[in-house]
Amino acid sequence: MSVVARGIGDELGPAKILILREPRVGLEAVVVVDNVACGPAIGGVRMAPDVTLEEVCRLARAMTFKNAAAGLPHGGGKSGILADPTCSPPQKEALVRTFARMIRELTEYIPGPDMGTNEACMAWIKDEIDRAVGLPRALGGIPLDEIGATGFGLAVAAEVATAEATLSLKGARVAIQGFGAVGQHAARFLVQRGARVVAASDSRGATYNCDGLDVDALIAHKRAGRGVSAFPTGSSMKSEDVIAVECEIWIPAARPDTLTADNVGRLRAKLVLQGANIPATDSAEEEMHARGIVNLPDFVVNAGGVICAAVEYHGGTQAQAFATIEERIRANTGEVLERSRTHHLRPRQAATQMVRSRIDEAMQYRRP
Repeated sequence: MSVVARGIGDELGPAKILILREPRVGLEAVVVVDNVACGPAIGGVRMAPDVTLEEVCRLARAMTFKNAAAGLPHGGGKSGILADPTCSPPQKEALVRTFARMIRELTEYIPGPDMGTNEACMAWIKDEIDRAVGLPRALGGIPLDEIGATGFGLAVAAEVATAEATLSLKGARVAIQGFGAVGQHAARFLVQRGARVVAASDSRGATYNCDGLDVDALIAHKRAGRGVSAFPTGSSMKSEDVIAVECEIWIPAARPDTLTADNVGRLRAKLVLQGANIPATDSAEEEMHARGIVNLPDFVVNAGGVICAAVEYHGGTQAQAFATIEERIRANTGEVLERSRTHHLRPRQAATQMVRSRIDEAMQYRRP
């Protein structure tokens, strides 16, 4: 009751909140298992020096909705390790392995990679507790960041949504806020479908070219450890100014709450594909809807990664993962847009309506 009273929970969850500390290695972490009505929770392990309990709770709820939207036999969870992900490799391994040992008995939570963690981190967790997804190929996994599962799903959603936004994907200008794993693969798959990426940002700056950036060259530049603002064939700009780039498709693929009431007025796009989790505040989404911007919610369009993780967990192949991502995201994007149009709802409201019916039905079968 006290947790709900503080605004952290509701009738769906969280089912469990764990605060973890191990001073000997400097570990501080939080784990939130939001809802397990559909099955054991799958959710990423985020590593950041400023991650908060509120953020992890919101991310865990997004995973509950995402897994239900994708029709997966899994609930939603999330964890956060308060640390700098660029710390030394031995220190990072010690933190991740200690975290894993401390959640050994939390069998209703299956960890996966997230911002600040990767396939190697999942391999360490698997080694400690024999329970993780997003593993390296050497361990029989489907490395979702390597193959670009989330970015692939965003491109599929774009194909479905362009008609609703009255634009053609061929020749569409794309701006990406956050040129990490998700942003890079989204760019690659969208260019394959005829779009052109005109702007991209990272934590150090942004780059812009109205004729389109060479995405393969920009990815190589970024992976060499250089910031996108130093890309030689683009014009340098501030990270925060990527929101004002004139484009048809805008993809937030960075941290939560990067679109707010204070900056959404600068947005000059027709379609927003939420590549990051919870990237927009409610007030920002209201304004986008009022302006006629088609804004597709995170738990529908960026579900490619968790779909891939679930396919891996149940013994499927990479080909099956891509086919399932295509099928589920195409169907769900279409259904959300239809509900939004028919019932005059914001896309997030329509998507929430869709997944709540699925979760509520699953909860009826749970023992009191």
